[in-house]
Amino acid sequence: MNENIVTAPAAPAAAAVEPPRRPLASPLHTAVLVLVAVAVSLAGSSSVGASIARHGRIRTYAFTIAYELVLLGWVWLGIRRRGESIRRLIAGRWKTPEDFLLDLAIAAGYWIVAIAVLAGLSFALGLAGQAQADAAKKTLFALAPSTRPELALFIALSCVAGFIEEVVFRGYLQRQFAALCGGSAVIGIVASGIVFGLSHGYEGARRMVVIAVYGILFGVLAYWRKSLRPGMIAHAWHDVISGLALRLLK
Repeated sequence: MNENIVTAPAAPAAAAVEPPRRPLASPLHTAVLVLVAVAVSLAGSSSVGASIARHGRIRTYAFTIAYELVLLGWVWLGIRRRGESIRRLIAGRWKTPEDFLLDLAIAAGYWIVAIAVLAGLSFALGLAGQAQADAAKKTLFALAPSTRPELALFIALSCVAGFIEEVVFRGYLQRQFAALCGGSAVIGIVASGIVFGLSHGYEGARRMVVIAVYGILFGVLAYWRKSLRPGMIAHAWHDVISGLALRLLK
């Protein structure tokens, strides 16, 4: 989340989200990351409700935070061998309050457009029907916080996910795929978006398609802005707002 934002030199920051001339890490490092993310996603796709019932939301949220930190640590281990850093992946810093407000405005505009696109896509995929909506609610209500301690940890999880997932998927995988495919920004954006969708198996197959498109939109935002900061803001507050809305609906 944005409280975790660290500074980067101004000169190279603008190029940090662009496709690098060489891979950020070895192909094996990338393959392990993708396989782990997809395997964990598929393993948890049919057991979200059971996990909540067995361990409770507090433990489930805490485990998810730990898992996100492991992903970030793996990325760091891979890129440091090539002289890269998490700071460079984020790209840039807020030098003035105006910089922060600009990124906040960009994040808000992006989020509104993305929600409209995803709503249209959900309708096109038949996810707006009553049966599909009820199935989605069953899963999401199981994850939604009910008590104040759960809500506090859920907000923390949302902030962690907003920061780490943007670093992992847009900061690392997007640039890595682009570099491995001859510097193609389009391939980097699309490939990282697909992996992002595959990493959300608990949402169900068709919703994974919607989330993949969501990831692609985040990739376009990162590439255009040359920074992960607006995406981190939009990602975190989307998760927070979703949790609050589900809690109220419960």
